[in-house]
Amino acid sequence: MSVCLRCTLGTVVATLTYDTLRFGEFEDFPETSEPVWILGKEYNALTEKEEILSDVTSRLWITYRRNFPPIGGTGPTSDTGWGCMLRCGQMILGEALVCRHLGRDWRWSRGQKQREEYVSILNAFIDKKDSYYSIHQIAQMGVGEGKPIGQWYGPNTVAQVLKKLAVFDTWSRLVVHVAMDNTVVIEEIKRLCMPWLDAAGDGAEPGLGAELNGCLEGACAMAEEETALWKPLVLLIPLRLGLSDINEAYIETLKHCFMLPQSLGVIGGKPNSAHYFIGYVGEELIYLDPHTTQPAVDPCEDGRVPDDTYHCQHPPCRMHICELDPSIAAGFFCQTEDEFDDWCMRIRRLSCNRGGLPMFELVDSQPSHLVSVDAINLTPDFSDSDRLERFFDSEDEEFEILSL
Repeated sequence: MSVCLRCTLGTVVATLTYDTLRFGEFEDFPETSEPVWILGKEYNALTEKEEILSDVTSRLWITYRRNFPPIGGTGPTSDTGWGCMLRCGQMILGEALVCRHLGRDWRWSRGQKQREEYVSILNAFIDKKDSYYSIHQIAQMGVGEGKPIGQWYGPNTVAQVLKKLAVFDTWSRLVVHVAMDNTVVIEEIKRLCMPWLDAAGDGAEPGLGAELNGCLEGACAMAEEETALWKPLVLLIPLRLGLSDINEAYIETLKHCFMLPQSLGVIGGKPNSAHYFIGYVGEELIYLDPHTTQPAVDPCEDGRVPDDTYHCQHPPCRMHICELDPSIAAGFFCQTEDEFDDWCMRIRRLSCNRGGLPMFELVDSQPSHLVSVDAINLTPDFSDSDRLERFFDSEDEEFEILSL
């Protein structure tokens, strides 16, 4: 049996690193009777600590990298200091791909045989120009929209770029929808996820379909996998939950988002860093932190990916929810139409809850005051406006200002 030396050495280095982190720098998970919520799953911290850590470890942890091929051929070879929100975007989309191809209950463990789907997911984020969602693709897609390489993205901008990149991912065939103006329009989403509806409405015969992105989208022209007539949905909702600080009226509603089975978490941060939030316990948010610079990873000759550095193997970070910067983007994944209908029902029920202020509006059809546009609008995030300076983090001071 052949053994890839790169994979072996990578595992040894990662083991030393994570053992140091686990017992040195990171606070252990709290002993509390309050429920712990991780992306729609409820845990008991007193009796299910190992299950909590296993769940967290199984999420893709995508951090700063160094020594990858230059972006654009002559650009930077590391994203340290400017790429933390881009990495958070990769993590929330990575969770969607895991749910899409492996299922929410899939668990990772060190040294296990890598499933083909899992390897394909990792390869979608490897730091090279031809990976679907690499730092190269995200940064260069931003250039085409007026964001120079090395410039910080806000939650809305990274969501819009991921939406554009997902069009080229013919393997996952996701619909990435960014709901603007704090409004989710059910009719709009169903048209996107069931494109055959438009073809039927135009009087086209079911077997003819219509061509979209180079593929026949008619009901009878779809591959066997598509006969369910629903393209899996990644719903990203950029939100502003206050001016300079989060409005406490939104806190309970935000917590409930992590309780929904469709939850992909939240990308955002606190006033000096961007994080990927995956749950909460009590008044603390649980998050994965991209502010660790690790060497770039190359797939092995046998197709395996040295993956230890793509999973956080120490207790997750936590912060008080009131420290959250008000500019965020919440994410949800609906594999089927039934899951989307269930999400709508839960959101409407949550809107009737007097315990918190709704973060966004859910409507059946496009409101008259909103204008539907096909072109992607990469407008600056609220947290980017009126900013006179941008402070970037360094190896010694890893922080990025989200709001001043």
